[in-house]
Amino acid sequence: MLAAAAFHTALAVAASAEILTLAEAESIAIRNHPRVAAARLNAEASREAEKQVKSNLRPTLSTNFTGAVADHNTVIGAGQLQTSALFSRTAGGINISQTIYDFGRTSSLAAAARSRASAQSETANAVRAEILLQVRQAYYGALLGRAQVRIAKETVDTRRLIVKQISALVSSNLRSTLDSSFAELSLAEGELALDGAENEYRTARVQLTAAMGRNQESEFELNEEPLPAELQGTLDAAVAEALRNRPELAALRLQEEAARSFADSERRQALPSLTATGVGGALGFRDPRLDRTYSSFGMNLNIPILNGNLFSSRRHEADIRALVAAQETRDLELRISRDLRAAWIDATNALHRLAVAAKVVEHATRTMRLAQTRYDLGLATIVELTQAQLSRTSADFASAAARYEYMLKRFTVDYQSGLIR
Repeated sequence: MLAAAAFHTALAVAASAEILTLAEAESIAIRNHPRVAAARLNAEASREAEKQVKSNLRPTLSTNFTGAVADHNTVIGAGQLQTSALFSRTAGGINISQTIYDFGRTSSLAAAARSRASAQSETANAVRAEILLQVRQAYYGALLGRAQVRIAKETVDTRRLIVKQISALVSSNLRSTLDSSFAELSLAEGELALDGAENEYRTARVQLTAAMGRNQESEFELNEEPLPAELQGTLDAAVAEALRNRPELAALRLQEEAARSFADSERRQALPSLTATGVGGALGFRDPRLDRTYSSFGMNLNIPILNGNLFSSRRHEADIRALVAAQETRDLELRISRDLRAAWIDATNALHRLAVAAKVVEHATRTMRLAQTRYDLGLATIVELTQAQLSRTSADFASAAARYEYMLKRFTVDYQSGLIR
């Protein structure tokens, strides 16, 4: 009883709270949900990768300060081939290096990085669309929960009135105590259904709060949404549009493109590369045999010859991964086509069930009125009346469920078609 009273108090507060529309709920989710923010930041971070790769084509400049004490008139004998003379000195200078030409390897790597960055942007769009779908699911679920609470309360109020009427008739010996027992049982069942509906409504509001990226539920009253328009066009046209518009598919295609660009860069790594290097500086304390300044410029052509088949293995691996990316793209195309066709069928059936549910409500209402009239005239039993009331309540529940199911199924078609971003 205390829980029910608290819930009714919450409903009373909500009645005076701010109206929350579906568009506002979606806007809040886009601003607040951490998954949306994370996807957006990932896309922003991935755009830096192209700059990092392109830095290989830009000159590098560094400054060095060196001091050394050497054993004069000695040379380095063992180890790698290098300048062998040892001199005591202090010196400062600069080194500059520039890649002249690498036969397009860096350009291919930059293209791969650019495609991956674009794929991350499409992934962010996909995450945004998924969050919007979750908001719709939670919002329609909350609307359904509210409708079920309203129907359950109306049912309880009606049955409570009937209990009072029958109790008065029993007191006047116009009805049997069996009628009173059945009426009280029907009222208890209605109250039980009300408790269940209230619990589901509270749960739905919690889910909506989480879908909007909030930790605590705010005081708001949901705005009722109109029924969406019926599906237009053909299913095949919708599938073709989905294969053009779905951000997940666009992301995979860009990943495939990145894999091909990377495979191209792996093929080019076996080609020569030409770099230029320059150094210059001045010496302070030094051996008398050394000049005060130094400078040098050189170019180096690196021609790979043998490296244990490393390059060929990496090239083969990159080619295979590009083929894998192509197959994954094809697999997603098949799944998108399947899911959209299923969503289209579900939305069509949901619209049909909505019309059928309206007819069921109409028939159940008429049946309940007839049963009430027959019972008042003494021509029907309390069992017939309670059964008619139960049928009407079930019809109302089914009608509310059909309404919001159609709204969600219709939105799911738009989501599967790639129209939600």
